[in-house]
Amino acid sequence: MNVEKQNLKTKRISLKSIQKMFFQTQLILIISLALILGIAGTVINIQFETEKRDQNLQNVAEAIANSPILTENDLVNLEDKKIFFEYLDTLKDTLDDIDVISVVCKDGIRMYHSNHTLIGTKYDGNMPDFESNADGYYAVDENGPSGSQRRSYAAIYNEDGEYVGVVMAIMLMENIKSETAQMLFIFFMLTVVAILIELILASELSDKVKRSLMGYEPDVFTTMYKMRDNILETLAEGILAFDANGVIQFANESAVRMLCDNPGRKLVGQNVEMLGDEILSHTVKCGDRERNVNLAKADIILDRVPIKEGGDTVGAVTILHNRAEYTKLMEELSGTRYLVDSMRANNHDFTNKLHVILGLIQMEMYDEASSYIQNITMVQRENISKVMKAVGEPAVAALLIGKIARASELNVKFVLREGCCYSPADINLPSEMLITVIGNLLDNAFDAMNQSNDYKQHKELLFGIYSKPKAVLITVDDTGSGIKSEDMEIIFEKGYSTKGEGRGTGLYQVKSMVENLGGKITVESQEGVGTSFTISFTKESANV
Repeated sequence: MNVEKQNLKTKRISLKSIQKMFFQTQLILIISLALILGIAGTVINIQFETEKRDQNLQNVAEAIANSPILTENDLVNLEDKKIFFEYLDTLKDTLDDIDVISVVCKDGIRMYHSNHTLIGTKYDGNMPDFESNADGYYAVDENGPSGSQRRSYAAIYNEDGEYVGVVMAIMLMENIKSETAQMLFIFFMLTVVAILIELILASELSDKVKRSLMGYEPDVFTTMYKMRDNILETLAEGILAFDANGVIQFANESAVRMLCDNPGRKLVGQNVEMLGDEILSHTVKCGDRERNVNLAKADIILDRVPIKEGGDTVGAVTILHNRAEYTKLMEELSGTRYLVDSMRANNHDFTNKLHVILGLIQMEMYDEASSYIQNITMVQRENISKVMKAVGEPAVAALLIGKIARASELNVKFVLREGCCYSPADINLPSEMLITVIGNLLDNAFDAMNQSNDYKQHKELLFGIYSKPKAVLITVDDTGSGIKSEDMEIIFEKGYSTKGEGRGTGLYQVKSMVENLGGKITVESQEGVGTSFTISFTKESANV
């Protein structure tokens, strides 16, 4: 009962975690998108409104400047100023987006101003520069009696084409800012509404996703799915899964190989009945679990397991076993007797040697016993002595002695080439690097020569290390299976291996270490003959 409560609690935590992940992700995306669109829309709209406002100011100023009341009369000595004032006042009242209209003569006297108290006063602002504005009108930001403002200038010309004054159409900055703030508020409210709507949709989406994932985290669910596929594809047994209608939903490679003549045939999506034997879909029909059912048309044994949901059979999984593999396994188990016999023979060999030594000791023939032991170990001593004389680096010598012993266990003849001589005084190379490089190359050679189960195959490893002042040369030759020609270009790449997953770092590491120290590594290989690795360092190139 406690276990069920704990599982239920864990599931609730997973659901909350999924919901939180979706909510946070959607919140970030929604707010980011809304802000980007809101800011972009606001900037574009402000720019559009600014251009529209300037165009409106220019149109008003230009229309007033070209009106007959200004072009056909003497601007300084107007005969009927009342009509002039009433015309401009009325025009000002009809234009909601124009705050001030001002008319200034070429002498700098205000002939008209929306604020009548300024009419007739001296204009103390900047006079417009129409020489650099050939159109005769333009808009700028200025300060005037009413404060900071955006104004547009338009030149007034009389009927003779003479410049007589200027018209100013003005909009106060405080009104412009008010309009801008109103527009920003509208965009802000639209953004908030969009975010709220998106959050509601995100919440609904997260609920649907977490229900579809049965409470698991998405990454856990994905990992479980991949693991399931990898496991099922690596099984020697065939796995066939189909729904209640008999439609195949999964079939691994082993199942395809057992049931079909064509290994490349696709079974997923096909009806199981097309395989020609009703026995495959029997479990869906009866809902019972059955084991060790013989398939008549092939040498196959079946295990059938129904898939049930709410008491109803919604599908089935069929596990196919190759009867020949079962038979082979039985034969291999029977053959363990021969393996035991072989181990017993080896045990007798060692026991006989021990008996000889024990008998010589009991006969007090100590010299003969010592001589016998010395003869047994003479080869080993010779190898050790040869290595110690040839290699002046104790760590490297110890590595070679260990590898010679390993070679003996693997039935590999380890040959230290004649003339080998290495002295650390000739070139200063890190002993850790030499141990890693030599160890990896020797292990690869052992693996290459033991891939075959042919015990009559001649297995020989030749190792050489030579040094002279400012240079060192290392060679490793084996009589293994060799490297395929198409693999020669990629053997030093990280992850490359012919020995399965999780391998392929040895040669990559060797090449990296050698090149980091300025050395050079080369390889020659012939399939069925062997492989040769050569490493060289010189003092000029070595980074030591």
